[in-house]
Amino acid sequence: MARELPVRVVQDPSLGFTRLPSRATPPDLVVGFDVYGEDRVLARMHGPALTTLRSEHKTFLEASPRQVRAATAHLRQVWKDEFVAVQPPAEPGVPAPGRPAYPYATLTDLTGEPQDELGAAVSQLTTYGTQLLFDILLGGGGDNVKRFREFLIKALRSEQPLRVRFDSDFFVPWPMLCLPPDATDEPGLAGMFRRFLGHRHRIEHTGGYYAGIEEDHEQPPPARPTVSLNHDTGIDPRGRTRADEVAAALARGATLTERTTRTQLEQALADTGLDEQLMYFWCHGRFQTADPEPPYLVVRLTDQRPIDAYTVQAHRPPRDSCVPFQPFVLLNACYAGLSGNADLAYLGRALIETGARGILGPQIEMPQVFAAEYALEFLTRYLTGDETAGATAHAVARHFADELHNPLGFAYALHCGMDARLERAEPAGTPA
Repeated sequence: MARELPVRVVQDPSLGFTRLPSRATPPDLVVGFDVYGEDRVLARMHGPALTTLRSEHKTFLEASPRQVRAATAHLRQVWKDEFVAVQPPAEPGVPAPGRPAYPYATLTDLTGEPQDELGAAVSQLTTYGTQLLFDILLGGGGDNVKRFREFLIKALRSEQPLRVRFDSDFFVPWPMLCLPPDATDEPGLAGMFRRFLGHRHRIEHTGGYYAGIEEDHEQPPPARPTVSLNHDTGIDPRGRTRADEVAAALARGATLTERTTRTQLEQALADTGLDEQLMYFWCHGRFQTADPEPPYLVVRLTDQRPIDAYTVQAHRPPRDSCVPFQPFVLLNACYAGLSGNADLAYLGRALIETGARGILGPQIEMPQVFAAEYALEFLTRYLTGDETAGATAHAVARHFADELHNPLGFAYALHCGMDARLERAEPAGTPA
């Protein structure tokens, strides 16, 4: 009597061709920086945005990795000293009448601030943002470097927003970098904001490792997304930020899990069935040293126990033994957007390695008031499922700059995840 034999497929002989094609869209421009040894950097770029180049363009740069890293650290310090920590002109230590001591750190809407002072501060940011990209990283007088620089400037001056991927061995806060001034720039703040790469384009950093966004989901999306709030309840005890509104936004239309201790997070990471579409962290981030190793990022929830990349790596099971773990992660902690170096010493990179579709986080020590406002604006848009993380981050940065005259949205950077989207199951009865 004929009967069907049980079959278990242990390999993929079709190499994925039986799956539906990915909805991810290739970037318009890919710019890579590969570090060779201690003193050489190979720059490369390709993509349809480079209409005059038919193949990948490569050149060794005249800048060393050490110079680039030093200039990057200096740029972050400039944002703190020349913007966040700026005080209105007055007697030393005495704020101007009617204004907070640090207006750019305590106010989100800067349209009511003296625009000449604000313009001077933003001008400093654009000056050093241009210096890092075009005077240091792509600086030099060699013909090959000059040609590379000219092609890149032409592409980045596109009036249409491009999807730009920076594939780099060292992390630079790309949205905070700026194009050189041009005779066609608009006057005033509008023209300065347009020079920021984060205003012109959708940007992600991949760092030589790209998250599995190209892979199709093994399971259909849920009707109610599962999200989590991992936070330090000791932040802002007087309720001066909009953190409570962020928590409420997470709970609307989704299944929310709240965690306040490292133990809770470790238990969740160790769960092979963990299937969250969004993880939000609201906590402090600090660098911790462990000589002779380089500093690494540590965040703390309410219990103040350190959480770092090693916490994730120690508790997350192998990817082939779990349900697909592909959350988009908003790490709203100071410096959490830094991707780390080759030893995976930073939290964001560890989450990417274990399956996260993308990480969004600040590149500087972010004021709490703005951090909560940014999270509310981003999550309110992203949770609808209408737009990708890349499109949402770009729109939010423009919103703060164009409508509120605040450049701090450019200080949030996306590590992978440009195409991440909060997918929901189609309602019953919806036509296919």
